[in-house]
Amino acid sequence: MNSTSIRPRPDQILELSRGLTLPLPPIDNTLLEIIVETFLRAFEDVCATSSQTAQSGTEAEVTALIQARLNEIADHDPFWGQLVSCIVRGAESLSFDGSHLEKRPDLSIYLTERSRNFPLVAEAKILDSSKGKTEKLYCENGIHRFLNGEYAWGTREALMVAYVRDGSSINSKLTHYLSSGTPRNSVKYAVETMPEQTSNTSEDIAISTHNRSFSYLAPNTPKSLPGPITLWHLWLH
Repeated sequence: MNSTSIRPRPDQILELSRGLTLPLPPIDNTLLEIIVETFLRAFEDVCATSSQTAQSGTEAEVTALIQARLNEIADHDPFWGQLVSCIVRGAESLSFDGSHLEKRPDLSIYLTERSRNFPLVAEAKILDSSKGKTEKLYCENGIHRFLNGEYAWGTREALMVAYVRDGSSINSKLTHYLSSGTPRNSVKYAVETMPEQTSNTSEDIAISTHNRSFSYLAPNTPKSLPGPITLWHLWLH
């Protein structure tokens, strides 16, 4: 898209959000936990059947395997099939003001009881410090996209997924990075709550919240600001 075509498109946003109040109501944490658990299950299956790709494949290769596995689970698991209609990789979406028509988050999870125009979004990154893929990149090219209105701007939650290949953990890398820097990275990434572990399991899963400062264009929103977004961090080892 050239620079002359990058402009707000209120008509696109109006049509996309027709009949809706943004941001959408929050997804129940119990459902999000089920989604996260099924994502972990899919990754474990991929590791068992395609271990070489899981260990050394590109981000797109690993994500494509997980997408296929999640959709296959929906075909055979009645509960998952009732919760999720389908998972799409690289589905084109609009930015918050319609300036960009072809944003492509890594995975879009379409829930059966939610608007099809606003799926649950997951963005994935490889963490491998030996190849320059660090928590800094995870934040700059991942978290930031949820804060500036590129991804998940009509919802209150999203997933950040890391394929960890260097032994990094959320606590030692992500939390440390967000709390360091001059000025603080916590300010840069509008952190309201630092990543907190969601359970006592051995899985590396945490939740953080971040403020968002862009304003909605849609006239049917009672508040112009979207409020904070909750990010579920899944670091898959």
